[in-house]
Amino acid sequence: MFKKILIANRGEIACRVIKTARRMGILTVAVYSDADRDALHVEMADEAVHIGPAAASESYLVAEKIIAACKATGAEAVHPGYGFLSERASFCAELEKQGIVFIGPKPKAIMAMGDKIESKKFANAAGVSTVPGHLGVIEDAAHAEVIAGGIGYPVMIKASAGGGGKGMRIAWNEAEVRDGFERARSEAKSSFGDDRVFIEKFIVEPRHIEIQVLADAHGNVVYLGERECSIQRRNQKVAEEAPSPFLDKKTREAMGEQSVALAKAVDYQSAGTVEFIVDRDRNFYFLEMNTRLQVEHPVTELVTGIDLVEQMIRVAAGEPLALAQEEIRLDGWAIESRLYAEDPYRNFLPSIGRLTRYRPPAEGRTGNIVVRNDTGVFEGAEISMYYDPMIAKLCTWAPTRLEAIEAMGRALDGFVVDGIEHNVPFLSALMKHPRWREGRLSTGFIAEEYPDGFAPMKPDSTEEATLAAIALSASLIETNRRERFADRLRAASGALREHWVVKIGDSHVAVRLLDGLVTIPFDMEMAIAGENSSVVTDWRPGDPVWSGTVGGRNITAQIRPVLNGLRIDWQGLSVTAKVLSPRHAELDRLMPVKLPPDTSKLLLCPMPGLVVSIAVAEGQEVKAGETLAIVEAMKMENVLRADRDLVVSKINAAAGESLAVDAVIMEFA
Repeated sequence: MFKKILIANRGEIACRVIKTARRMGILTVAVYSDADRDALHVEMADEAVHIGPAAASESYLVAEKIIAACKATGAEAVHPGYGFLSERASFCAELEKQGIVFIGPKPKAIMAMGDKIESKKFANAAGVSTVPGHLGVIEDAAHAEVIAGGIGYPVMIKASAGGGGKGMRIAWNEAEVRDGFERARSEAKSSFGDDRVFIEKFIVEPRHIEIQVLADAHGNVVYLGERECSIQRRNQKVAEEAPSPFLDKKTREAMGEQSVALAKAVDYQSAGTVEFIVDRDRNFYFLEMNTRLQVEHPVTELVTGIDLVEQMIRVAAGEPLALAQEEIRLDGWAIESRLYAEDPYRNFLPSIGRLTRYRPPAEGRTGNIVVRNDTGVFEGAEISMYYDPMIAKLCTWAPTRLEAIEAMGRALDGFVVDGIEHNVPFLSALMKHPRWREGRLSTGFIAEEYPDGFAPMKPDSTEEATLAAIALSASLIETNRRERFADRLRAASGALREHWVVKIGDSHVAVRLLDGLVTIPFDMEMAIAGENSSVVTDWRPGDPVWSGTVGGRNITAQIRPVLNGLRIDWQGLSVTAKVLSPRHAELDRLMPVKLPPDTSKLLLCPMPGLVVSIAVAEGQEVKAGETLAIVEAMKMENVLRADRDLVVSKINAAAGESLAVDAVIMEFA
């Protein structure tokens, strides 16, 4: 077994590999760029080597620097994680030449399967069912139009060397093919250094289901069940689960056997994933093989009990697999939610900045529930514009799917992240969405259910009652503490007010206290909107997480002080609550509503990013839908288009400039 390995990656996956290596008694070496000097993976590793500037192209993507770090530290092997150099055959080959073991497949398998175009050719030759498409070189946008017309719309334009949704576009007509071809090539070259793309048929109502395989150097290959990854946004996975609620035993076995056959055909060694697209009739088609560890591997680990990182290390060290196919069992259900630094209320645009507060839910087993959080950040860390916006991968396991979903909802409600915008509200709302809970999924789920984006949700009457109970209990607990200060000038006010009004957004909820005494821990009977309910909590002032019961129902919510009230975040809801006396509530109803400023004549930068190009000039007349500017953030290009016919009066930014969120890019007449 290896004595020391180097992790050629960063963030949560580097931390994840370090944990397993430490358990196995293997020393670890981290590498870091200027931007990651104080990163968590650097602190966790036994050694750390600086490899260059913040840009990945000058640090994490430079194979020579990784190899030099191995030689300087005596690392015997390299675990690449995912992304960066994990699927670059030349890197693997150079490591072998230098006598350093690559913890992953051999160059032959990476070359055969790592390239999307070549992998489809190989799969076709091996008799694997594939999606109809054009696998040859596409010269230009005009050639792309001809190919798309022959396949039939809609089509998918995909970067050959791509992954993670980058360099990928769906086109429903010729105009979208032209634009999508150029954008896909540009993103592919920027992210992977390879601008080749291919085109294939886009299957309507598809489900994205993948099979995890594990193979050794002795000809043994097994599959570890499937993962459903259909909840995607911009072709990037958001939530995953294992197993799939859609597959039956027959389909699962057929997909697994086909995946094993493909792995054997390329002499695969290590953990790998065979991705399929599955239609409504459970027909499945090969998409690609990821010759690396997948981001969503924790859900497979939770339902199989197999540490995939450990198996990768053991295979790389020459050990045979310890498990046969008949010994692998799928137990229970696991859900993974990807927490991203992005604003769900602004079309999920990236957000960067410092984590002023970062407090994930406690990990471990409680009863029949397991909570796991794979992360590479900590309170005080900075989310950089240079890398992927992922903050953490929160996972829950339970005996059944609905129990796992309920556990995930509670864990998300208690996941505190401040300082940046993040997608926890969206993930929390997803956990209670009827279609998600029923398992009626497709890769178009988010676009279909949120066609206009994810907007702030409004609570119904039952939810308002729960929110009112949380707000009033917190207010009474804070008041009770203030009145017990030893140096308070006035004595406690005596009898507790019986009648209250809690303003939730624009609604006013009447509450009558049925008990006259505040106890700590809080335990009180209330009549909320005429319905009696008991409220119990051990919340203390200053704690961002309120947990307890309302009417016997377990509730976890987040509360933060705001001017004259509280902000409460719960199950995707984010509301401002004000606790008022009945007279104050009367006066509050008379207050004028402050309108937001008019920004209709401004193009604002929707997120912190780099201006790639300005597509118009001052004085130019622009039609609705035409491109105004392109802004890049976290490796993704965002096209800003005119929402109506207009005239450009002033341009305030130029290509190459870095802009803050809401910076004015241009003004309109």
